[in-house]
Amino acid sequence: MAMKVWFNKKIVDPLLQILRKGAEPKQLAFSAALGITLGIFPICGVTVLLCAMAIALLGSHCHSPTVMLANFLATPIELSLVVPFLRFGEVLSGGPHFPLTSDALKKVLSGQASTELLFSIARALLGWLVAAPIILAALYMIFLPIFKVVVPKFRSVPSSPRKQLHSHSEVGLKVRQV
Repeated sequence: MAMKVWFNKKIVDPLLQILRKGAEPKQLAFSAALGITLGIFPICGVTVLLCAMAIALLGSHCHSPTVMLANFLATPIELSLVVPFLRFGEVLSGGPHFPLTSDALKKVLSGQASTELLFSIARALLGWLVAAPIILAALYMIFLPIFKVVVPKFRSVPSSPRKQLHSHSEVGLKVRQV
């Protein structure tokens, strides 16, 4: 029961608020794709900073609450993709295979990380850098049709057809008549 309350409070309610605010489906799809793509960055604890920098750089082109919610949702995926990004980076760079053993983990936790570990982190970053544009594009293509269907269903104010704007002379005449 507590898990359901937490899930509703942390995920469902913010998502419903985002959908009701009336943001455009393209902006929401891009923002969700960006949040997940940055959220799977292979260095844990850095993703929020990356998202904040992306929001600052992109400004009104992205929807910041959606970026942050998607980043939050990507955390379990981030942890599961560190090793695939490492292996992909090793393939791209032709570097040696880094052994993921308990001894290597002990060295990391005790602060005795070697240059071999630092190079493996760099290879994981290389793997992410190469995969990130593809992931971003794929997620955008997946999310766009979803948001095009979902957003109109949750809008709190129904959208009205655009009214034609009056010409300057009509506006001027109306002002003078008053």
